[in-house]
Amino acid sequence: MAREQHRHGCGRRRRTVSISLRERGQTTHDFVVGIGVFILAVAFVFSFLPTILTPFDSSVSGGQTAQADRIADRLVHNLSDADTSPNTINGDAFNDTDGELEDRVGLRTAGDRVNVSIEHLNESGPVNDEWTIGVEYNNQSAASSARIVTFEDGGPDERVAYRLVVRAW
Repeated sequence: MAREQHRHGCGRRRRTVSISLRERGQTTHDFVVGIGVFILAVAFVFSFLPTILTPFDSSVSGGQTAQADRIADRLVHNLSDADTSPNTINGDAFNDTDGELEDRVGLRTAGDRVNVSIEHLNESGPVNDEWTIGVEYNNQSAASSARIVTFEDGGPDERVAYRLVVRAW
């Protein structure tokens, strides 16, 4: 009976087959490539991280933003007639060449770095030079505030809406 078990393999454990991994181990070349890829990934993250935060880092202060908003509000308030719609301004009063910007805005001082322009709604840039007051704006970093206005007298076109843009830097 013992011989029968031995022949059929019931009483004896089978031999396991093992595979040698000595030839498939990590070589120095694999290690160097892995570390190189890791270092490149870390360098990419550190070089890309500042560009993620850049839009939130502004050279324009909160005071300049508030000043631009205040000037835009004062201009629309002082140049509009209370009987008409609130954002309909008098073009002749806006284009008055006798007064300084501070007089038109109604503030004691608007500063020497303020530009006010009338622009088309669908385009950037002033309608023309006669609808721009203040210091010339040359696309520098500036706080801006805009209001949608129409004109009642002496405007570029009294039936079209425009954007009144105030920039302070």
